[in-house]
Amino acid sequence: MKLLFAASECAPFFKTGGLGDVMGALPKELAENGHDVRVVLPYFVQKLDEETKAQLEDVTDFTVEVGWRHQYCGIKKLEKDSVTYYFIDNLFYFDRSGLYDYGDDGERFAFFQQAAIEMLEKIDFIPDVFHVNDWQTAMIPVLLKDKYAWINALKDIKTVITIHNILYQGVYDQYILSDLYNIGYAAFHEEGLKYGDKVCWLKGALYYSDLVTTVSPTYAEEIKTPEFGYGLDNDLRKISHKLVGILNGIDYDTYDPETDETVPYNFSTEDLSGKAKNKQALQEKVGLPEDDDIALIGVVTRLDEQKGVQLIVDAMEELLTYRNVQFVLLGTGKPYFEDAFRYFTDKYPDTCQAIIHFDSKLAQWIYAGVDFFLMPSEFEPCGLSQLNSLRYGTLPIVHEVGGLVDTIDPYNPVTDEGNGFSFYDFNTQTMLDTIDRALTLYYDKPESFKKLQIRAMKQDNSWEKSAQEYIEKYKYLVY
Repeated sequence: MKLLFAASECAPFFKTGGLGDVMGALPKELAENGHDVRVVLPYFVQKLDEETKAQLEDVTDFTVEVGWRHQYCGIKKLEKDSVTYYFIDNLFYFDRSGLYDYGDDGERFAFFQQAAIEMLEKIDFIPDVFHVNDWQTAMIPVLLKDKYAWINALKDIKTVITIHNILYQGVYDQYILSDLYNIGYAAFHEEGLKYGDKVCWLKGALYYSDLVTTVSPTYAEEIKTPEFGYGLDNDLRKISHKLVGILNGIDYDTYDPETDETVPYNFSTEDLSGKAKNKQALQEKVGLPEDDDIALIGVVTRLDEQKGVQLIVDAMEELLTYRNVQFVLLGTGKPYFEDAFRYFTDKYPDTCQAIIHFDSKLAQWIYAGVDFFLMPSEFEPCGLSQLNSLRYGTLPIVHEVGGLVDTIDPYNPVTDEGNGFSFYDFNTQTMLDTIDRALTLYYDKPESFKKLQIRAMKQDNSWEKSAQEYIEKYKYLVY
């Protein structure tokens, strides 16, 4: 099959979160299965390294009409790991220090989506399936059936949208239909773009796509409820016949404790000694006393309510005063959370170190070096951090939502089974009780703890299985 992905981020070029990781891994896995896989991305010129820029090949350029504006569009191309990447070049829209959060994001991504469709005939590639991701590309299925329906070459393209996080929906005033897309009101209705008196890109994609996927089976059920649907639950219930949850994987080439060059010591299920050395090296690096025996809890996260950071802040005094633990956190986010963790680092320097910045190498080191990974998300579409932790023999402590339910099997002290720890009630005391269960295992049953570590490392969370599910779904649409 000919498969084209559109997204606003993609590892290793530029990423801010899970979407970037998925785009970096899934197309590669599908290409290994023999499909012709291509990815179209904005050319975020400031985010690409010089070596990658030097490898880009100029394919063509043309003009895109963004409403009344005539905008230059260059297409650059790169082939890597059997996947062809196209970068849509327009310095006015994409030569910026960040990927998002600009006042003209609506216009920037309206340009990108129209350019992604209009380039197809020019590069002579008409996909069987056009797979779009999140709100930044959600208008593509709508535009293909509305604005570009008259183009014969495009009329048989099947469309898929994946919701990586339903919180972000692309809601704008209705005037953008004419101002940015040069279209009328044909798609502005209840089973289309209409969202109150506004336009919602993601809602449009729910109705206009041939298939709607999200990143875990549990999240696919959760978003049909008012609690998790963020205003789209009714629409998701209406289209539930074409909604499916497919679990994300992680790139097993990148995240491999036996070969990973970003961690100081490699290790395997046969020999865990490298993990203990990573722990000591991590303690030394962040300024905690080097102690083999003490339980080390790690957190790598965006400091935000969605990630359950409030629970962690509320638990810190009790955790650091009455438990025999060390705590290391890496992340940036809301200033009051950043300040809270700085306060705990100052007050408890021997047991708490918070590093308030983004460092992907140190993140990897934390996954590999700590004993437990704390992830009490309020909601979590899939979550990749718990999968990385499992891969490195670090036991996750998670809140039972979304993909965390689908990937973490809570430890059963009677049968000695499980691969982590989880809690259902979203409050600080329940989380602390769960941490206590984890610490009891660590200190009182070291053999069982080690068994759990090895079981976690042996679990298959690679993209292989998930890619097969996508292939089955694509085939169903195409044939």
